[in-house]
Amino acid sequence: MNNLLQRKILLIICGGISAYKSLELIRLLKKQGAQVKTILTKSAKEFVTPLSVASLSQEKVYDDLFNAENEADMDHISLSRWADVILVTPATANTISKLSAGSSDDLASTVILASDKDIFLTPAMNVRMWEHPSTKQNLIKLKSYGYKLIGPEVGDMACGEFGKGKMTEPKDIFQTIEAYFNGLTKNQKLKALVTAGPTNEYIDPIRFITNKSSGKQGYALAKSLAKRGFQTTLISGPTNLQIDDNINLIKVETADEMLKATQKSLPADVAI
Repeated sequence: MNNLLQRKILLIICGGISAYKSLELIRLLKKQGAQVKTILTKSAKEFVTPLSVASLSQEKVYDDLFNAENEADMDHISLSRWADVILVTPATANTISKLSAGSSDDLASTVILASDKDIFLTPAMNVRMWEHPSTKQNLIKLKSYGYKLIGPEVGDMACGEFGKGKMTEPKDIFQTIEAYFNGLTKNQKLKALVTAGPTNEYIDPIRFITNKSSGKQGYALAKSLAKRGFQTTLISGPTNLQIDDNINLIKVETADEMLKATQKSLPADVAI
């Protein structure tokens, strides 16, 4: 089974010597039927040309947040919603620093900040930059935000030094993305059930006993399961929280209603 067929991959190419590897990655993804759109940062265009990227992706190349023609269609929003996954390659030390700070001063960083999709970073930098404490702290913060890392590897670098910081090869990045979608495909066969939020237990038609449950954890779990391909049902007591359209939301008020809704929604492969 080809798990990349018609998958939508947004490739953000940043300004590092490893940017040339992104061309081979585009070729591998396209060969398997994936749709690939690209954003080139300003510095990335010093290493690869928009023409070469467009020729391989067979799509328009995006590069300027403040382009009136582009932003009439709100590209920073539409691109983040279009993609099934976002892949940043190479993820330079500067890019990692900007993302950890929540910066949004160009199209690439704005799209990432506006996205609710999984984001893969493929770091590439000098070994000293990789080992610098600020880089380490930035990566810890990004991991806590849910960013996923591919690499880097140990090897010879363009600067002539040797060590960790070399960008992972395109075929290995490709295999990681393929495995990611393979996991989503497998999960689509599984059913997940989550209960969340408070319940109201009525003393009389006016008064009731409740608790301070916000439901936030349960809603976050449901969103995470749905993002990973599970057929997700969320049974929720009274809250003002919003949920994604791809989640089956069942609203209840009392514990008895929650029990009956849960029993009706069984069996499930995962129940939280």
